[in-house]
Amino acid sequence: MRRLRRVRILATLGPASSDSATIRKLFEAGADVFRINMSHTSHDKMRELIATIRNIEASYNRPIGILVDLQGPKLRLGTFKESAAILANGQSFVLDSDPAPGDATRVHLPHPEILRALKEGDALLIDDGKLRLIAEETSPQRAVTRVVIGGRISDRKGVSLPDTDLPVSAMTAKDHADLAAALEAGTDWIALSFVQRADDVHEARRIARGRAAIMSKIEKPQAIDRLADIMEASDAIMVARGDLGVEMPVERVPGLQKQMTRMARRMGKPVIIATQMLESMIASPVPTRAEVSDVATAVFEGADAVMLSAESAAGKYPSEAVMMMDHIGEEVERDPTFGSVIDAQRPDPEATAGDAIAEAARRIAETLHLPAIICWTSSGSTAMRVARERPRCPVVAITPNATVARKLALLWGVHCVVAEDAHDSDDIIHRAGRIAYRDGFCKAGERVIVVAGVPFGTPGTTNMVRIATIGSDADANL
Repeated sequence: MRRLRRVRILATLGPASSDSATIRKLFEAGADVFRINMSHTSHDKMRELIATIRNIEASYNRPIGILVDLQGPKLRLGTFKESAAILANGQSFVLDSDPAPGDATRVHLPHPEILRALKEGDALLIDDGKLRLIAEETSPQRAVTRVVIGGRISDRKGVSLPDTDLPVSAMTAKDHADLAAALEAGTDWIALSFVQRADDVHEARRIARGRAAIMSKIEKPQAIDRLADIMEASDAIMVARGDLGVEMPVERVPGLQKQMTRMARRMGKPVIIATQMLESMIASPVPTRAEVSDVATAVFEGADAVMLSAESAAGKYPSEAVMMMDHIGEEVERDPTFGSVIDAQRPDPEATAGDAIAEAARRIAETLHLPAIICWTSSGSTAMRVARERPRCPVVAITPNATVARKLALLWGVHCVVAEDAHDSDDIIHRAGRIAYRDGFCKAGERVIVVAGVPFGTPGTTNMVRIATIGSDADANL
């Protein structure tokens, strides 16, 4: 199944989309990668979902990516005597280490690391930012706060700390268990929640040992301050706008989204835009005009992928939401301004042979109006370099490694094909032509450009570019 758009679609699986028939329908509607949220999924259910996706993948003979999203640390209040209390603006309110149920003057905060890290003047956001407290006195046992925005506060509500750098890992004991189960089940991507520093990514990478690619979710102000280091350590990033918009002023999020998208492109790392993209489609068969514009903005910016969360996981119209994203992506990419916007953001190539060849391949393809760039890649790095160029023609990535093809399913403009590795340069050219012809990327008599690395099968050796003509027998000839 050849996608007609460059941007990729991630669809979250959940109660509305856990059976084989619905997942198949989502794939047919346009989903390229499926997300499994471990905040709501058991290990047995995760394994069942992965097995279902792999069966669908085999029936279509198309690589499908799987992203397992770890929950990350969830910081919550304790309980109240009456299950809730009302806080008035300007009053004093204490968070402490006493496990006794709370009232309108105090509550237990079962996270000693927060009490140790809080500083005078730090903000505490309760219940997704509905209540706002400012720390005025702090100690390892208690924090006296002033209520800036009051209201109803109740049992186990979440706590966000936009000003506090917590000396804790982004991975909890649950995350470690979930990560081990996901790696054993054969996931392609692992998403880390609430990343604060590059060390959080290094920790996950040490455990994964190359069995899955690591994606950092950028949703905390501390991550923004260390964005370059985190991005360098990650295989991809997700702009997780929900929590980011809680911990930072919401008006800053659109600008940060653009900054992160462009930085990721400069660094050659895939970037995913997530959260509330078609939120109204949880209950409505059509989105709002503002939501359509939001998705279109991400596509115009050259994001690798856009993601559906509750829309596909728990909504009434999961396949319609995927189909709507598919239509938006196709329409934006047909827009006469799309090419110029993408071209204007193109980064300069790095001073490496691989990047120089990727840029040359893109220039040649556009100068000669070639229908496709075909990449032979064993590790995926050749395809990622070419995709970073955002060429105007499709990129066909041929790899002998199914896990690499599934990973590349997330990548902008890349059509992945699993095939036996090439034996020599003639085989590279001839089979590239047959595959591109078979999958509808070129016709007999047309020319294509082929990029590869020699010696064959050696990662990171992109060093060959050839122009070939597709013969009447669908072979390509120099």
